[in-house]
Amino acid sequence: QVQLVESGGGLVQAGGSLRVSCAPSGRTFSSYIMGWFRQAPGKEREFVAAISRSGGNIYYADSVKGRFTISRDNAKNTVYLQMNSLKPEDTGVYYCAARFSRFEGTTGSPYQKDYDYWGQGTQVTVSS
Repeated sequence: QVQLVESGGGLVQAGGSLRVSCAPSGRTFSSYIMGWFRQAPGKEREFVAAISRSGGNIYYADSVKGRFTISRDNAKNTVYLQMNSLKPEDTGVYYCAARFSRFEGTTGSPYQKDYDYWGQGTQVTVSS
């Protein structure tokens, strides 16, 4: 069983930056594709970004491309989401997700159903 714990959320003004982190425990972190999703108030949870086991393949939602950066440090068992140029519409609960993969280069999926484990989420609020 993999437990995912997000941290780093908070309140920031529009145009600002924030970094959220996710530290899985219980299994070998480097065996998992990692993804970030978010859920705005009154909306369904949506894909934000995903990163392959090796970090070599990355996939972003169009809404965050050029502003957000996903990365991972397998030595520290941590995945990061650096968020720059934040907008009020980026407000929501940010969830970390993990998907086991046998292949280092497999690109992360934008579909929630493809992920095996989920964190509890961390709140990100962007004020205008």
